Amino acid sequence: MSLGFGKKFNTDIPFETYGNIPSTTYFNKIYGVDHWRALTVRSLAIGQGEITVTPLQLANMSAIIANKGFYYPPHVVRAIGSPDNTNKEYEKPVYSTINAVHFNVLQEAMLEVFEGSHGTARWAKLEGIKICGKTGTAQNPHGKDHSMFISFAPLENPRIAMSVIVENAGFGSTWAAPISSLMIDKYLNDSISRPDVEQRILEADLIH
Repeated sequence: MSLGFGKKFNTDIPFETYGNIPSTTYFNKIYGVDHWRALTVRSLAIGQGEITVTPLQLANMSAIIANKGFYYPPHVVRAIGSPDNTNKEYEKPVYSTINAVHFNVLQEAMLEVFEGSHGTARWAKLEGIKICGKTGTAQNPHGKDHSMFISFAPLENPRIAMSVIVENAGFGSTWAAPISSLMIDKYLNDSISRPDVEQRILEADLIH
């Protein structure tokens, strides 16, 4: 809950939803008091079950990992801290209950997704920028799986964090990861250094 899940940020972003982080009361209502246990909820550990999250909450989690434990509530703004933006409410950090030291291993693991010899997004690596990410493939009972990816960059001094979700597109490494790396490239370098990757995305038919 301290990572921003299961609640709204209540800022200026429209059409927010809570997602769902089920409580003991929630499970008692579904299964009955004392009629659920570890085996009932173990699927939550692999991204299935009653937990639901929004793309915005996933992007916010990426920012928390990048910041090693805190986030700024998301807003629709051009910049924060500029002479034209004097609202100090935007600059108040919200701290998670997780000790900052534990985010070091998370960052290292997410860096290996791009830099490791078996990293699931290694082929989307961006030369000169250390991107940290995590691929995801969300099972969809109504059709093809959803391609998912969260990321932040650069590792040493994070400036951007995001989540990418491509519905019914399959593996996270196939579509969401390269889209994320292209967006990071454009944001940090103001250009696209891999036009072939960009062209592949532009020409893809992800609707059928």
